[in-house]
Amino acid sequence: MAASNTARKYVTDTAKVSWLPLIVVVLTQIQASFAVNALTVSMQGITSDLDTPATSVGTAITAGTFAMAAFILLGAKIGAKFGSRLVFQIAVVIHGLAMAAVALSVSPIMLFVAQAASGAVIALIAPALVVFIAANFHGAQQAKAIGYLAAAIPAAGVLALLIAGTFASTIGWRFSFALIVVLAVVNLLLSFRLKVVPPQRDISIDWVGALLAAGSIILLSFGFSGLNTWGVVLATDAAPFTILGISPAPLLIILGIIGGQAFFVWLRRQKAAHKPQIFDLDVLKSGSEKATTFAMAAMLFVGTAANFLIPLYIQIVQGRSSFETSISIIPYTLSIFVASTLVANLYSKYPPHNIGRVGFVVVALGLTILGFTIRNEWEQIVVILGLIILGLGQGAIVALVFNTLLSAAPKRLAGDVGAWRGLVHNISGSIGIAVASVFAVGLLSTLISTAAAESPTLPPELIAQVPLDDANFVTNERLEQVLSETDASQAQVDEAVLINADARLRALQISLLGLAGIALLAIIPAGRMPDYRPGDIPAVLSSGREAGDDPDDDKPAAPSLPSSRIPGQ
Repeated sequence: MAASNTARKYVTDTAKVSWLPLIVVVLTQIQASFAVNALTVSMQGITSDLDTPATSVGTAITAGTFAMAAFILLGAKIGAKFGSRLVFQIAVVIHGLAMAAVALSVSPIMLFVAQAASGAVIALIAPALVVFIAANFHGAQQAKAIGYLAAAIPAAGVLALLIAGTFASTIGWRFSFALIVVLAVVNLLLSFRLKVVPPQRDISIDWVGALLAAGSIILLSFGFSGLNTWGVVLATDAAPFTILGISPAPLLIILGIIGGQAFFVWLRRQKAAHKPQIFDLDVLKSGSEKATTFAMAAMLFVGTAANFLIPLYIQIVQGRSSFETSISIIPYTLSIFVASTLVANLYSKYPPHNIGRVGFVVVALGLTILGFTIRNEWEQIVVILGLIILGLGQGAIVALVFNTLLSAAPKRLAGDVGAWRGLVHNISGSIGIAVASVFAVGLLSTLISTAAAESPTLPPELIAQVPLDDANFVTNERLEQVLSETDASQAQVDEAVLINADARLRALQISLLGLAGIALLAIIPAGRMPDYRPGDIPAVLSSGREAGDDPDDDKPAAPSLPSSRIPGQ
């Protein structure tokens, strides 16, 4: 039908604009992502210089991540109220100062405070980057710009590996953070050439909503991150507190879910009363936007879980160092980068729901290949192929869902879209790592217990000396060290090592195949993503409002397109 064909056309601006705003956006994203990755790569040097355990560095990284997630919705509103460019410039300066403090750290406390401060100001930076894209690019340029923004994250990971890894092993880890300070200065100077986005002075900040959001996010983040350490149901010895022997992790998760429900109830009540909201629900007004969010959450869940399992396999099963592990996953990281930058070329040919469906099939294929082929030889070409396929699907979907949400929302809500993306990214990531960890470790414990009980070489008396209920992924050398403190003979040690090696591999394989199944289930929400081709705002917003109806909506209405949906859907 002609109407169907017309509805599938997408409006794009033919006039080209300067790519300078994109350069600032990409460099700033690299600045933010490089900082976190550099901490991980430099962990050995930091622990040595500051005389602190590696867990302290991990705590600093977690502090920055939680601070960003907790305040990102507030950051979007602050940027909208006072002007995105001004807020961005102040945040870049503070982030640069925080990185200078990291470089000059003389104690774990100083490192912790500096990293927490950097995470908090990233909550101001992240929404501003999306606003700059929405304000400066439209159509095909906007789609490509979002792809480059998504690609900047894996690019920062590779750069951190190469640069921070080299610095850490030569001139010292502190120079990596000094380099970030220089990059912050460059981004600040370039930002003065950005177009000023007019502030929305009439915006009032919803402080109750901001506190509800921050509290819920912190509870959920701590709850999910503590599942494996504190216990899924019953508390372990590592739990900071217990209630009737119950682990605090599920309690925090329940409180976080209740807080999240209260947050959305509050937003609906504020909207009905025409009062300020910390997050505009118009971003998620229709079913297609909700489906896009579910697809985004599913991909980030699967992606972060895979990012946890793959290094676990390389380090534990193969016994490689952290640096060697980072080198080994470069093909995966680069494939994410390539897919994020090139997927925009498909937007003019296929609607989002088709790209999303195919993307999740590709992700499932990559995970399935990994699940059936991982062995002790990482150089195996099929394993590397599986990594590349996984990265291509992941990169394409992450860029697609972000662009689809931004295309469907009025330009004035670009900051809310950016904040929502960051929020979903962090929560889904926390859940992905937690669930993958609990599932893989639980499966490992079951496999070891079953195999040990069936082994004629390992008597019950010996098994009783090993805490199988506290099984975890350990190297063969570590297991031999533990068994040396028991009555095990050399033959029994060899048998236990074989059982452990087989159980490790099978647990990881089954976990990867489980993620492949989740990726296939994600085809369902992906199929409900919009039917129009992403690029710029359609004639009728997916929220059901005409593009020109809202006086605050400064996006141009698309001419001659009666509908953004295919008739009959």
